Amino acid sequence: MSNRIVVFAAVAACAVSLSGCASIIKGSSQQIAIESPPATGASCELSNREGHWTVVTPGVAKVHRSKEDMRVTCAKDGWQTATAVIPSDFEGWTLGNLLIGGIIGLGVDASTGAINEYPHAFQVPMHQTTASMPSDTTTVVTSGKPTS
Repeated sequence: MSNRIVVFAAVAACAVSLSGCASIIKGSSQQIAIESPPATGASCELSNREGHWTVVTPGVAKVHRSKEDMRVTCAKDGWQTATAVIPSDFEGWTLGNLLIGGIIGLGVDASTGAINEYPHAFQVPMHQTTASMPSDTTTVVTSGKPTS
């Protein structure tokens, strides 16, 4: 009888240690490379329910995963403020929990955010403001009369 208890305890310990497969393999945070073409040097703020992060483009931000999409706002003098949404997708490693860790592992991954993943690179296109855009025609004023 005591041999069965030892085997049961070993199996239970393995199940608990293997639960949260995506949490163990991928973790609850990840890096996202942010670009703001054609501008560089834009200050971008990324946010989801887990927090707020700032990065200057091109750059990499380490963010916490969430089931919510990530909001991004980029700003730079002479450029229009740009906003975008980075989608949160299902993390494939979570499927390992259905085979090994069961519902406990799935719960661990869901609570840590490891069940989700953002793209590893994302672009937020920016446009120059009209005041900073070069003009196609130049007007020269001499003696009070404009000439082109």
